[in-house]
Parts: sequence; C-alpha cells; structure tokens
Amino acid sequence: MVKRIVVDPVTRIEGHLRIEAEITDGKISDAWSSGTMVRGLEIILKGRDPRDAWALVGRVCGVCTSMHSLTSVRAVENALGIDIPPNAELIRNLMFAAIYMQDHVVHFYHLHALDWVDVVSALSADPKETSEIQKKISNWPKSSPRYFADVQNRVKKFVQSGQLGVFANGYWGHKAYKLPPAVNLLAVAHYLEALEWQKEVVKIQAIFGGKHPHPNYVVGGMPCAINLDEVNAINMERLNHVHSLLKDAKVFIDQVYIPDLLAVAPYYTDWAAIGGGLTNYMAYGDQPTGSYNDASGLRLPRGVILNRDLSQVHPVDPTNPQEITEEIAHSWYSYQGGDDKALHPYDGETEFNYTGPQPPYENLNVEGKYSWVKTPRWKGHAVEVGPLSRMLVGYASGSHDIKEVVGMALGKLGVGPEALFSTLGRTAARGLESVLIAQWALDDYAKLIGNLKSGDDRVHNSAKFKPETWASEAKGFGLSEAPRGALAHWVRIKDHKIENYQLVVPTTWNASPRDAKDQRSAFEASLIGTPVANADQPLEIIRTIHSFDPCLACAVHLYDEKGEHKHQLNTF
Repeated sequence: MVKRIVVDPVTRIEGHLRIEAEITDGKISDAWSSGTMVRGLEIILKGRDPRDAWALVGRVCGVCTSMHSLTSVRAVENALGIDIPPNAELIRNLMFAAIYMQDHVVHFYHLHALDWVDVVSALSADPKETSEIQKKISNWPKSSPRYFADVQNRVKKFVQSGQLGVFANGYWGHKAYKLPPAVNLLAVAHYLEALEWQKEVVKIQAIFGGKHPHPNYVVGGMPCAINLDEVNAINMERLNHVHSLLKDAKVFIDQVYIPDLLAVAPYYTDWAAIGGGLTNYMAYGDQPTGSYNDASGLRLPRGVILNRDLSQVHPVDPTNPQEITEEIAHSWYSYQGGDDKALHPYDGETEFNYTGPQPPYENLNVEGKYSWVKTPRWKGHAVEVGPLSRMLVGYASGSHDIKEVVGMALGKLGVGPEALFSTLGRTAARGLESVLIAQWALDDYAKLIGNLKSGDDRVHNSAKFKPETWASEAKGFGLSEAPRGALAHWVRIKDHKIENYQLVVPTTWNASPRDAKDQRSAFEASLIGTPVANADQPLEIIRTIHSFDPCLACAVHLYDEKGEHKHQLNTF
C-alpha cells in the first residue's frame, strides 16, 4: 500500500519548508523537499556599494546572524585584494565561535531534542532517579532531587493549565519515543537551563560587533576600537568579560550538552543506520589559525568526500565554473539561456518564475518546478553540507583534534565509523564540533590578549578601502562554514558598484529539489527507507529533517489563502 503524506510547515526550523513523502509498507519510498518562500536578496544588492553588502546580507537570517556578514566581507576583500590584521581575524574567529556554540546548543535542546524526548513522560519520572543519572554522567552542580522535582512541578503546571506553550502540539506518547521517564526529565530540565545560558554567550557578538543579532562588520577588518586602558573602547574589563563567557560556555558544553547527548544516544542506536542519504560530503572550511587566505591553516579543513571514501579528500575551487553550479530544473526561477542550464554563481541569475499551484493545494507538481530553492551541485554531484560533513572532511584530512574527538565519541557509544553516516551521526557531529569550537575559542582569546599586550592593537586595514583605489572591474568570493554548513558569496563589481551578487547557502545544498538528471539532494535522499510507525504522526520524518537544522531564509511576499498577492513592503 502506498500513501502520500504532507508535512507543511515543518516546525522548529527557520523559514518555510514543506516535505511530501510516499510511504510504502511502512517505509518512505520517495520524498520531495520544497522551500515555500522566495528570497530575492540578490536583486536588492545590485547597484549598491560593495562595502555595504555585509549589512544587507546579514539580514538574510536572524538565527546564525553574523555568518552572512562575515562571508560578505570576505568576498569583497577577495575581490579588492585586501588583507586584514591578525587581530581582526582573531576577533572574527571569536564571534564565529560564539554563534556556533549558541546555535548548536539551541538546536539540540530547543529545535531537535523534542524529536527524541517525550516531555509528558517526564511528569511520571522519579526526581531522585534523575538526580542519580545526572551525578553519574556529569559534575554539573544542578543535580539534586529537589531541583528536578521543582522542574517537574513547573511542567505539571503547564499541563494542568492546558497551555503547554513551547511544548504544545508534540507527538507525546508516540511509540517511537524510547527514553525512560527519568532521562526525559533530565532533558527537559536542561532544555529550560539552555534557554537561560544561550542569551549570555551571544554577548560576545555584542561586545565586538556592537549589537546582537546582526553585529557590525567592515571590509578590511573589524569596526571595534581596542584600548586596554580606555573607557570608551573595548578595554581589559570588556575582554575579561569575553573570557568569562567563553569559559562558561565550555563548561556548559562539557558538563551539560555532551553528557546529555551521550545519555540519549544509546536508546536510539537504531538511528545510526537510518537517514544517511547521500554519500558525498563537502566543507568549505573555516577557523583560520593565521590568514583565512591560507586554506592549509584552517582548523575546519576544506574539501569534498565522494562515495564515503575517507581515504581521499578532493580539493574545492570556488572560481572554477565546472565545479560549483546552480540548476533550476525543478525550481521556480528562469535562466535567460534556458532552464536546463547550470550556472556558476559569478554568472548566476535570480529571475522568478512561479508555475506552481495556488494555495491551498493537495500536492506539489513534482514532475515540474516545485521549490523556491535552487539546486547547487559540485562537479555534478549532490553533496551534503553541515557539521557531519565538516567532521568527516576534517577526519579524512588528518586533523588531530577532530580525529581525537570523533574517536572518543565512537568509543563511548560503542559504534563504528559507519554510524556517522546517519541521522544519529549528524546529531552527534554537531555536539562534537561544539567541544572543539569551545576550546579553539579560548586559544584564540589567548592569542588576541598576547597581541594586545605586545602593543599590536590593529583591527583594520584601510588600504584599498576607498573606491578610487579599485580597478574598474573586479570579482571575488567569500567562503565560510555557517553552523548549518558550507556558505559562499560571489560578487562582481563594476564601476565601484555591485554588478552581480549570488549567495549559495547551506540549506540550498541540503534542501534543494532534484536536478535535471533527477538526482535527489540531501533532504530527499536522507528520507528514503525511513520507517514511519504512524503516517498521521510522522515523527520519524521530522527527526531526520531536523538533524540538518534547516534554515530557509527570508520570504519577501505574502499570500492569502486564495494565493492572491496582497501587499509588498518597499523597505529599500
């Protein structure tokens, strides 16, 4: 028996995502991923000063906030041949680390954990048993039976009031939940604690970038003045506060996040063989130990793995028109040269062509165009991007730090490397990466303080900042690793203005529709073969999709239930 189901909208993500799946004899036999929003930011950027692009693209999304701004200034610096001072690179690393730690923790507890944790089950837990589990797995001080009883009572009040708030509309009681009540209570307690913790660590972004979200960047370095003794600059008091926040973050990751991950995973080891999907993985790399222009010095290495062959890492050239391309065979866009073309981002086009059904509708026309997401490919291959890809590329590249933390996790879970190619592996990779980032941030902080104490307080390079120093035409690219995966911006500059600007974001790689050869991208491929216990409560679909942490950013139109255009905000 074949049944087609629709999950729309997929919740606990950023943006608007629709998943349609066919279930045959209790397993998914086919799936389609549709981004149901249009972005069009590339159009807004045309004709603008390239030095301003970071401020506009930073508004793509309020979740990973600064990642687009960072990538944008790198693209413009690459186009104009601007190098930045070491302190600016270190500050960018620290801001990168802050958003990574916050984003990964928020994803685990607030976006993904409820796929594994039955909140209602926590009401029947014995707080003393939960306390014993906590003390066994970690030295976290909030571990008394009284503490967990208080948490339990707070949740009971939600339930008794009939207003579950953030815990409403869950598939509570679903037979796919396997945690005992005591572990469920532990996870719920830390869900609430993480809400408090996450608002602290992002203060690092505000200290260096002036605000959060959307902190300030600048082409040529960073816009923050540093003077250890000046009240009106970033002084030693502010830097000490950064240090304190970094240390607190490491403690929370080491004593709460990772122990919880290792406590939950053993109950779901069957998911180490579910949700693997594609066999190709790509990472652009990040976290430079020197200049970002030196790819050999990236703590998160750059490269592609094909067919899960960890013995070889293929290089990535973002300027090669034969490597990274975008297709629109199944996307609601048009190309001037024909919709069967594959364009390199330097030559990318953003021309809307909606040919889909007007909402409400029962199903997508998956034989034609069915998504607002374009379809990127690397040398024609569909690739997965994200934490799992970064850990795999780093592992295969021989990174000592990455091999050590991956080996530790596999040993504790009692599984082999093949377990990484799965929904569970994707979720675990995000936690392992957090451990690494927390330590690297402390290392970079020490380097920054060392530079400042030696008298080097430079954070900006003004050379080539003025347009009269530029060539009449230039082009450049910026690469980064957003929390959700490989992120790149390409810019063409003519007569000191942006002639063309293209963003290929992580979820574009993962959530895109099929290409012209009918190859599935990561979301669609990962769902094939997934067991679904109850088609009316497709928890298993949500588990795998959430393991990617989707982010489909920034719609610009609103429609009513008849599909009629109602209003357009002219904000630019």
